[in-house]
Amino acid sequence: MLIIPAIDIQQGRCVRLRQGDPASAVVYDVDPVAVAVRWEDEGAQWLHVVDLDGALDGTPQNLTVVRRILQSVRIPVQFGGGIRNWAVLEQVLEIGVARAILGTVALSDRGFLEEAARQFQERVAVALDVRGGRVAVEGWATTLSLDFLEAAKVLREAGVRRVVYTNISRDGAMAGPDLRGLVNLLDAVDIPVIASGGVSSLSDLERLAPLAPRGLEGVIIGRALYEGRIHLADAIHRFR
Repeated sequence: MLIIPAIDIQQGRCVRLRQGDPASAVVYDVDPVAVAVRWEDEGAQWLHVVDLDGALDGTPQNLTVVRRILQSVRIPVQFGGGIRNWAVLEQVLEIGVARAILGTVALSDRGFLEEAARQFQERVAVALDVRGGRVAVEGWATTLSLDFLEAAKVLREAGVRRVVYTNISRDGAMAGPDLRGLVNLLDAVDIPVIASGGVSSLSDLERLAPLAPRGLEGVIIGRALYEGRIHLADAIHRFR
């Protein structure tokens, strides 16, 4: 089970939000590049980078910072936040992002999704962001009527190779992962799932570990790492 540090970028800084609310931002470092290097030095095998401004604006706003991260680390980076057209998708992949994470466009443009999955295969994943069992889009500002399990089946049918699942109510809340939602998702689709949201301790990771044989590929951790509740090297050693 991969332990993947999150680097959320807002106005060029490394921050964390609570349940996606921009007004709740806590700045953990003014230099996301230094943070990326730190996580690599502590043993991270992947980084999860999100352009929060891009998620809200509809197009990436912090690609200069992302480029600097890519130039400064050797490990692969998955990136999302504002990738809503083909030109931007190609741009982020061309600058060296290992995996582009689609969100809003994945559920609004089936043709785009199918072509992206066909052409880029493992280099494209989809963020399945969920509020009250329904899919949220546009930087979590809009909640659709679409049930997340039905959405997951649509993504799988379109050829998507991987899903990043976030229960928005758990994100940044340190309230533990959404085990029930994850189990239901893993039962619904036979593609790898990366979990995000709520992990606050090693015991939370221990509760998630039994899901790895069922398709849970990794866990994204943010606030718990930045506040020292989980030490990355310890978590990687225990769950590798």
